[in-house]
Amino acid sequence: MNRLETMKISLNELKANKTKSALTMLGIVFGVASVIAMLSIGEGARQETLEQLELLGTNNILISKRNVDLKSLEANTSFSPGLNIKDAKAIKKINPFVKTVAAQREAEYSVTYKSTITTTKVLGVTSNYIDAYNSKLEKGKFFGEHHSAAYSNVCVIGSDIKNELFKFEDAIGKKIKIEDLWFRIIGVMAHKKSAAGSGIAGARNNNKDIYIPLATMLFKFKSENDAAGNDWRGRLAVVIDRSSVDLLTVKITDDKYIQESADLIKRILARKHYNIADYDVIIPEQIMEQKQKTQRIFNVVMGAIAGISLLVGGIGIMNIMLANILERTKEIGIRRAIGATRVDVLNQFIYEALIISILGGIIGILLGFILTYLISSYADWRTIITPYSVILAFFVSVGVGLGFGSFPAKKAAEKDPIESLRYE
Repeated sequence: MNRLETMKISLNELKANKTKSALTMLGIVFGVASVIAMLSIGEGARQETLEQLELLGTNNILISKRNVDLKSLEANTSFSPGLNIKDAKAIKKINPFVKTVAAQREAEYSVTYKSTITTTKVLGVTSNYIDAYNSKLEKGKFFGEHHSAAYSNVCVIGSDIKNELFKFEDAIGKKIKIEDLWFRIIGVMAHKKSAAGSGIAGARNNNKDIYIPLATMLFKFKSENDAAGNDWRGRLAVVIDRSSVDLLTVKITDDKYIQESADLIKRILARKHYNIADYDVIIPEQIMEQKQKTQRIFNVVMGAIAGISLLVGGIGIMNIMLANILERTKEIGIRRAIGATRVDVLNQFIYEALIISILGGIIGILLGFILTYLISSYADWRTIITPYSVILAFFVSVGVGLGFGSFPAKKAAEKDPIESLRYE
């Protein structure tokens, strides 16, 4: 008997027991769907992590201001000036691996255009900010050193702010009021994906930000320290506040110098801040690597759970096939009596297991796509289905079918024809 005939017999047997065949492949269906869904969640998280790292800068070191207890400062014989522009100049001068150092200070201000009033983050930044973060402009230009030197009232707005205030108007050249000062828009930032979920200082939805020269923010906007008092402490607080920043972004020439540069930056700041830890040195790449390590553990756990589903599906195939063999003992005896060999019987039951696993795999892939879509839509998780995950899930399902179908097929082939004919 050739293999084609054996295949037809197997298909006919499965058609004759449609309900039993459908129940047999359910384990494979859900196992394959689970594998695809879990791998798509893992891949989505991995891509998101890489994009967040790219947004923050693959070669960047972030130095953020840390609020410290004022009492501890007063008790200290030395006084730290806090994170400031001089720190940026010292880092650039001393560290040979530094390409540029961008400084920024942020505050929330009311912004007015015609009858529209909104409240948003305004970032005072140095002109090299756009280079430090590899940002791009949708239209116009970013402000330069000459704008900072002249304390110019110019600004660059994020894409969301442009859509909110101007809608279908051209924003370039228009004036908006930030608190009590008028600013002329010279550029609109290109839309960027948000890095707000990275848990890193400086990671935000940049599309809602407005950028102005740092010098303009430091000297033209009031701060909480402006009302600090007329004694020497109050005046000192105002002077310090006029040069303080919230974040320094240090761009390194090559990522292989990241750790070495971070160690040198820590030594520079420790000396300038008199060993007062009023700053945090953050390496986004290392944090992202830790996130990816955690994500890999999550993927392994989820993959193991999905693998158990496939294992249960395989056990289901084996159990039902063993029951089938018991029910079809007389049929096996008749086939052997009219000339079928052990190989023919073996092939018949292996083909049945293979057909169940292949059909289960195909249905499982379709269900996996649907499940992934539902997860993405309702759980608001990013999911990415890769060809690798589909191929892996399908071939694993086929392997499970063959592996767990071989034992019952072998048991059927080894049955004695005479004993099979006598079976009631």
